[in-house]
Amino acid sequence: MLDQVTSNTARTNLAPIPFEADAPFLKVTGELPRELNGTLYRNGPNPQFEVPGAHWFVGDGMLHAFHLENGRASYRNRWVRTPKWQAEHDAGRALFGGFGRKLPDAPETTLTDSGVANTNIIFHAGRLLALEEGHLPTEIDPGTLNRLGYCDYKGAISGPFTAHPKIDPVTGEMVFFGYNAAGPLTPALSFGAVSSSGVVTRFERFEAPYASMVHDFIVTENHVLFPILPITGSMERAMRGKPPYAWEPGKGAYVGVMKRNGSANDLVWFRAENCYVFHVMNAWEDGNRIVADVMQYEEPPLFTHPDGSPTDEKKSSARLCRWSFDLAGNTDSFTQTYLNDLTGEFPRIDDRRAGLRNSHGWHASTDPDMPLAGALSGIVHVDGAGKRLGKYLLPAGDTISEPVFVERGSGAAEGDGWLLAAIWRARENRSDLAVFNAQDVEAGPTALVHLGHRVPDGFHGNWVGAE
Repeated sequence: MLDQVTSNTARTNLAPIPFEADAPFLKVTGELPRELNGTLYRNGPNPQFEVPGAHWFVGDGMLHAFHLENGRASYRNRWVRTPKWQAEHDAGRALFGGFGRKLPDAPETTLTDSGVANTNIIFHAGRLLALEEGHLPTEIDPGTLNRLGYCDYKGAISGPFTAHPKIDPVTGEMVFFGYNAAGPLTPALSFGAVSSSGVVTRFERFEAPYASMVHDFIVTENHVLFPILPITGSMERAMRGKPPYAWEPGKGAYVGVMKRNGSANDLVWFRAENCYVFHVMNAWEDGNRIVADVMQYEEPPLFTHPDGSPTDEKKSSARLCRWSFDLAGNTDSFTQTYLNDLTGEFPRIDDRRAGLRNSHGWHASTDPDMPLAGALSGIVHVDGAGKRLGKYLLPAGDTISEPVFVERGSGAAEGDGWLLAAIWRARENRSDLAVFNAQDVEAGPTALVHLGHRVPDGFHGNWVGAE
């Protein structure tokens, strides 16, 4: 069994739901904006069969689709029927324990594909893609949520594909990477780009300083940055039944900087104080500097040291931190400056400013007196310097998902629109979809779409507007 941290006992809404559902007519409190016509797709782990001791990150993906149209709302959820999901469904039990590991009693004939497609879901070049960083993208039918198969762009890419590709708001190009590119727990990374029409224009591989869990990366107008931070991967540990991924600060923190039109041979590695970052808010160029705003931890939650001992809970809350790289300097270090004292996760911006300087940002906020696994309890709105512009706190016990920004229209000013987020109502053990005015989160939701069941805590989602 994985000797990893399991949080299912710490937070009721982490447990999976055992069903798929369609709810065509949902009750709405308040009034849904008539301009909100489209679908919010959300992804997250929802194990079909529970494996004691398995890490939360490795559960089967379940998609949740909230469709809004002319003031009405409907909902549909479906498991992503990956080869792993189908094999376990046919067997009537779990066959994998996570991070690619088959259970000891799994038949020898069990397939080797352990993909779960459980982390993000994006729309690009006419394809809806469910993403999980260990495998290729999984194409999804937007209406039925049926799995259409892996998307390898006619064989142009292979291996793992990040759950956090970046879509250039000017060109429509999607930039991506993958870690473990030479096999499980290896230091190789891949990097590539897909044009706005869905054609792969580049795909290459390079070696990082060590094998690391690289959940997110940084893209600006002219540069790509790869954070190699010390949640390390070790096949030797995994073979001994120890954590395949663990916090090893002695490995040091690196960020590789490469020009977007350059090559991996041009990578320049910068050094920094030890930290971990799951998510990047945004990044941009300022003359000879690259500036990136990230949610930085002193030590990561949800992972242990190599010997299985926990990381320091008091150091395991993320704050918005500004990284600054001087490309014209004579140093290989970069600066790390916390912008405020607000703790949280899941940062988002108006995606029309991705890779460009932004004036607005939002993230789910946490209670700094509680561990991250139990405290996503509100939304924070910040300006481009990280100054708080507004904060909304949920009733005690309730939790919130990643807030997704939707602009009021194509010509709207930056930040003029709404935030959509799923809220778990602890006392009723069910969920609402909340709609906030993005410029006035303190006022609370302007509309609530009520579900009769709960949406388990998950990871990421995106809005796809109606054509």
